[in-house]
Amino acid sequence: MSDTGVDLRVETESNSIRVYRGDASLPIVVQNAAEDFRAYIHPIVVPGGSVSVTEDAPDHHPWQHGLYVGFNEVNGAGFWHEGMHPHVSEDDGSFHPRIVGSATATGSTASWAVESEYRDKAGAALLTETQQWTFTDHGDNYLLDLVLNLHALTDLTFGRYDYGGLFVRMPYRKETGGRAYNSHGVENGEAEAQRAEWVATQMAIAGIDEEVTVVITDHPGNREHPVPWRVDGELGVVPSVSIAGPWTLANGEDEVFRHRVIVYPRPVDTSTINASWADFSNQ
Repeated sequence: MSDTGVDLRVETESNSIRVYRGDASLPIVVQNAAEDFRAYIHPIVVPGGSVSVTEDAPDHHPWQHGLYVGFNEVNGAGFWHEGMHPHVSEDDGSFHPRIVGSATATGSTASWAVESEYRDKAGAALLTETQQWTFTDHGDNYLLDLVLNLHALTDLTFGRYDYGGLFVRMPYRKETGGRAYNSHGVENGEAEAQRAEWVATQMAIAGIDEEVTVVITDHPGNREHPVPWRVDGELGVVPSVSIAGPWTLANGEDEVFRHRVIVYPRPVDTSTINASWADFSNQ
């Protein structure tokens, strides 16, 4: 049984996976994998509530979708803006995802995998990205553990860029604000491009009584750990290996990144986050 006293269940369709608590009619997490579109997770419903802590396609960044992976300058091709940025989308490539294997649920844990082929503007395949997710419902918080594998289908150079990797878009509103802070106590814009073990984002969301907190952690085995982070003006956060400079993958090589995402329905202290990061870092 789960920490909530209710087992999780999963439902899989051709282009989505939905995770439910028991016989509830509304999912608490949805993996989207539509044909010829970026794979992403949205909504992630606040633990114990009905409102999502993620946002899909906000007006200020319509190419951003909840919790997702993207890179830029991959052999010159962009895999971030989906052809929508008014200035830097001329060479954007395309995504081609599919759900692989069977999604499973056992007690408080669900797992699934999505594989996406990245193709450049001319349709040439550059890499295969596999996201292996493990979701654990602890009742008053969620863990989403990701093993991200990039498999090069040709010699690849990832250019230096401000963002690239696992990104979370929360429903930031200027009038209610929020804060992003890292494992060294640096906040908001001061955390931009700074190396850290984790970054937490805390903000008010309409329909939720307390401010919620979403944390992304960086595993010690990842390239450039502790990684530099992108923290944008609307508190979108990504551990961005590409901030550190160009990096390469030879044809046939793999690069693996591991991250833990923690969702709390309340503000939390740094010792709580550090304990979860320490547990994850020892795995």
